[in-house]
Amino acid sequence: MKLSDLYWHRITPLHFLLWPISVLYGYFLTLKKLCYWLDIFPSVKLPVTVIMTDSISVDDGSKTPLLLWLVDCLIAQGYQPGIIARDNSDNPDLPREITADSDPHSIDGKTFLLAHHCQASCPVWIGNNRVATAQALLSAYPGCNIIICNNGIQHYRLERDIEIIVVDFSEHSFGNGLLVPAGPLRINLNQLRKSDIIVTNGVPNHHLDISRWGKTYNMQLTNEMVYNVLNPEIQQSISSFKNKQLHVVADADNSRWCFDFIQKMNLNAEFHSYAENHRFNQQEIDFTEADAVLMPEENALQCKKFASDRLWALPKRAWINSELQAILLKKLKNKPD
Repeated sequence: MKLSDLYWHRITPLHFLLWPISVLYGYFLTLKKLCYWLDIFPSVKLPVTVIMTDSISVDDGSKTPLLLWLVDCLIAQGYQPGIIARDNSDNPDLPREITADSDPHSIDGKTFLLAHHCQASCPVWIGNNRVATAQALLSAYPGCNIIICNNGIQHYRLERDIEIIVVDFSEHSFGNGLLVPAGPLRINLNQLRKSDIIVTNGVPNHHLDISRWGKTYNMQLTNEMVYNVLNPEIQQSISSFKNKQLHVVADADNSRWCFDFIQKMNLNAEFHSYAENHRFNQQEIDFTEADAVLMPEENALQCKKFASDRLWALPKRAWINSELQAILLKKLKNKPD
């Protein structure tokens, strides 16, 4: 358990110290945004549309499924998107492309998951400088006409044309509803009044008034099917594992939702949890007595090179009604040149 888990999901005496710091941090973010709006800090406008997609919470488990949905939506409508993300590796380098053949241990698991699914249809690049990363992607793929910025809700140097904010109301993600460091939220909830598109997951706490927010669109996460890591075309319903001896392996980022889901499905499983961003090895997923080994898709893909045919990936997919797709396409068509 991380130290933040002790106070991000409740109110404790420690908040007498943390809450004033959160208030000051909120004022700092407002001042920073104002400085960019007044051109005190210079911003950069790209020649293509920029869609900034981020989670309001430090825990962004619902954002990756939304990004995959967004890429599929844009490609189906004839657009050629590209994704840029921050380089969170221990030794960040110049902007570089991430593919399904990249070393999964050298990059963030969620970024590798995006690269695995997008393949050649949507290039994925990472770098420390968002502007330089976007420009490098456009130079390598001149046909790209939309840049999807994966995170960056608090960074305004790269101008955005459309802003999509994900709000996950789960206890682990939304927590006590306070701004960091007193809670897990990256921005003040009042900022959602002016957001272009707000995508919600789950049911809000009954004490939370969302009537003052902008228009919200509900997203449902589904994970009823699993696929074999070595043979992805082989898929099964998660319920088909009910009478099998299972081992479920996950890191701290995914263990909570994964273990809760397995227990909800009443599966006979032994759980194994590792530290956040853990780099798995073959011994940690090798259970000779198991009928199958289940891992969250993000973790399972990192083990593909040494996986056996008993390793299955549990993905999360987003289901969103057509209303969001309609409003997104309308914003893209009405965007001034």
